[in-house]
Amino acid sequence: MAIPNYTYLKLKMLRSNNIITVGSTFLHAYACEREHYELATVVINSVELSELRNLVTQAVPDCNEPTSSSAFHPTEETKAVEIDPTNPTKTVRIGTKLPPK
Repeated sequence: MAIPNYTYLKLKMLRSNNIITVGSTFLHAYACEREHYELATVVINSVELSELRNLVTQAVPDCNEPTSSSAFHPTEETKAVEIDPTNPTKTVRIGTKLPPK
């Protein structure tokens, strides 16, 4: 069974003939440890966040322009089919290698 290793707060001072030891309770030591852990976590996270902000460039994509990754690129296995016989520029590309139903 693992037992947590909590540091107990002890203050030791030299006196002329002996040592004075001032102690604290386990709960007080645990509360201090948690407080220092949370403080250290906040400091480390803030440093890492500022480093990440320097590495990443924030860009907002223009929703009105198509991107190269979302644009459709027809392959050799497609053909153009007219939708409107009065306007030959209105076409749709369909696959020529479709499996039968």
